[in-house]
Amino acid sequence: MTDTTLLGPWIRRFLVEYLVSERNLSRNTQHSYRDTLHLLLPFLACRTRKQIDQLAVVSLSSEIVKRFLQDLEATRGCGVKTRNQRLAAIHSLAHFIGQQSPEHLEWCGEIRRVPFKKSSHVQITYLEKPEIDALLATPDRSTALGRRDYAVLLFLYNTGARADEAAQLRISDLELASLSSRHQSLVRILGKGSKQRRCPLWSDTAKELSFLVSGRPAGERVFLNRLGQPLTRFGIHTLVERCVTQASDRTPSLTKKRISPHTIRHTTATHLLRAGVDINTIRAWLGHVSLATTNVYAEVDMEMKAKAIASCELKQTRTKKRWRENPGLMAFLRAL
Repeated sequence: MTDTTLLGPWIRRFLVEYLVSERNLSRNTQHSYRDTLHLLLPFLACRTRKQIDQLAVVSLSSEIVKRFLQDLEATRGCGVKTRNQRLAAIHSLAHFIGQQSPEHLEWCGEIRRVPFKKSSHVQITYLEKPEIDALLATPDRSTALGRRDYAVLLFLYNTGARADEAAQLRISDLELASLSSRHQSLVRILGKGSKQRRCPLWSDTAKELSFLVSGRPAGERVFLNRLGQPLTRFGIHTLVERCVTQASDRTPSLTKKRISPHTIRHTTATHLLRAGVDINTIRAWLGHVSLATTNVYAEVDMEMKAKAIASCELKQTRTKKRWRENPGLMAFLRAL
């Protein structure tokens, strides 16, 4: 019989049963929770002077959790967002153990009372139209590698896909209409939490993707590296950074922004909003679960705010003071 006082068996059940079978969380979320515990367990063992396999559930006190979070910021240089993500994983573990083991309910409550740290509002970075045009113009499309780079950048801008979503894209996910067809080309994207969404493709995007996947099996990934292996999300990050560096020579404003594939995602949302696309449509386009997440883009566009304020501005009409224009009256007053 498994010892319910030990932390190890609970962690195994948490990662295998709860995250995968019960919650069906995305692969990235599972890895994030795993990485949190990979950092937490050695820290806990060091503080309690016990072997990791001998750690008890109650060994993980709220005070040690606070010290662990402080160590993440001080030693590893983690930001508030990362710190809160690690704490969310610990809260989730405590919740799971508390649900399954009533004798640990009090311990669960103590751990879950460790508060998240308030973070300052971070301004979303996006590219203006000339900047994204300069980025798209960077790859040398006369070469196979340059045409692939262009297809990746165009796909990211068209769909607002995350780097991992683009990396996981398979040829079977594409519904490409022929050039003579009136049908709309579409792509099926597998997003966070294994949620699928369909996104329309511009004709130029469909054309580039058609060239890229021509003659290849439907099960292959769409974007491959120079060795013919699937391009990873890290490879897509590197691709974007390389193109930004090259484009910065012609467009210096790019050097003032920290640009990643997610910046292109922000750019897509902002440009759709400026074009008058409904916020709910943008939410579905980006694959957001909550409309509140999409509403952030309505707050970042200062140009739209300025136009809105200007359209509502009240023009004060000044009434003419006719007595100042009456020379007879002024002469009369000076004569008094």
